[in-house]
Amino acid sequence: MGMTMTQKILAAAAGLPEVKAGQLIEADLDLVLGNDITSPVAIHEMDKFNKDGVFHKDKIALVMDHFVPNKDIKSAQHCKCVREFACKNEITNYFDVGEMGIEHALLPEKGLTVAGDVIIGADSHTCTYGALGAFSTGVGSTDMAAGMATGKAWFKVPSAIKFNIVGKPSKWVSGKDVILHIIGMIGVDGALYKSMEFVGEGIHNLSMDDRFTIANMAIEAGGKNGIFPVDDVAIAYMKEHSKREFKVYEADADAEYDEEYTIDLSTLKPTVAFPHLPENTRTIDEVGDVKIDQVVIGSCTNGRLDDLRIAAEVLQGHKVAKGIRCIVIPATQQIYLEAMEEGLLKTFIEAGAIVSTPTCGPCLGGYMGILAEGERCVSTTNRNFVGRMGHVDSEVYLASPAVAAASAITGKISGPQE
Repeated sequence: MGMTMTQKILAAAAGLPEVKAGQLIEADLDLVLGNDITSPVAIHEMDKFNKDGVFHKDKIALVMDHFVPNKDIKSAQHCKCVREFACKNEITNYFDVGEMGIEHALLPEKGLTVAGDVIIGADSHTCTYGALGAFSTGVGSTDMAAGMATGKAWFKVPSAIKFNIVGKPSKWVSGKDVILHIIGMIGVDGALYKSMEFVGEGIHNLSMDDRFTIANMAIEAGGKNGIFPVDDVAIAYMKEHSKREFKVYEADADAEYDEEYTIDLSTLKPTVAFPHLPENTRTIDEVGDVKIDQVVIGSCTNGRLDDLRIAAEVLQGHKVAKGIRCIVIPATQQIYLEAMEEGLLKTFIEAGAIVSTPTCGPCLGGYMGILAEGERCVSTTNRNFVGRMGHVDSEVYLASPAVAAASAITGKISGPQE
């Protein structure tokens, strides 16, 4: 029996001719990632290893993005811990204030993730890099510590689900709508510890930013990873952003999949995930009259340049509804700069939104947009669990940048107008 794309990458990293679903392997790592919340735990674990230094100072990325610039004393202490560790070990890819961005947008932009890589990160949305044809997955801080020390990690080889993408999406349908549709269809545990492998001619109609969004939320379906084939769009992106060599793996024709689904992009509508699970989806014509208090446009899911362009197109010439707080967060400094040069930030500010420095802040109820009791937020983030963005009696509705921007204008969940 042949191997899936993910299985081929893992076999190569383990130095094996082939692997099978369920097999335990030890694989070499191309990158180990941590942020200001998870890295201190890993660093303290490393102290117990009685090992000096890290396996490779160029293959570790430490990104201060969750509570940076520091929001309180505790977050300042966390960053100090990581900063001192990075300095002591001469970590090449340490990103702090002025250089940092939201990690899962920053690393591809910096060229640190390419096709064929095996990447672990102490953050569940590390699965984002599968958009470029890498195997990437989130791990705990202890596994991050072992990865930084040894450059290796243990994996159970995942089985796979194939998603055949066909058709062309309508104007306001984006990668966020695709993945929300899929999660609504299979559920938050529908791909539990499985590789979500996206194939089909319809992928050519998805931008690189769309693919990052889809791979980013594989974990919200329980997936071990999400992965796309390496086509001309992905190759062009890697050549623009990275000087590293990449390796293209393709699934065998006789690769085995647990399930197969066909997703026709032309039939999809803007989709919203209601509280309190990403699987609780409704299309925009099914949402009813849901008044809101806040809109957040940003995060590792939807803070990229295409996302900001779409939001600005919807907001152009309009005003944020009275009483609505609209918060826009470019995912990286480079995206912030490009959005400024294109006039997108001017559009946001003139509409009555605020623009924040890159941060994960509101996504996890950290800062820059915490919800009070009873408040509702339309957010382009990836999770809407109870209390995710603040008070346990607040509500989060997940949506695309187009729907989020339209909702900011009307003060209720709304689709963009043609």
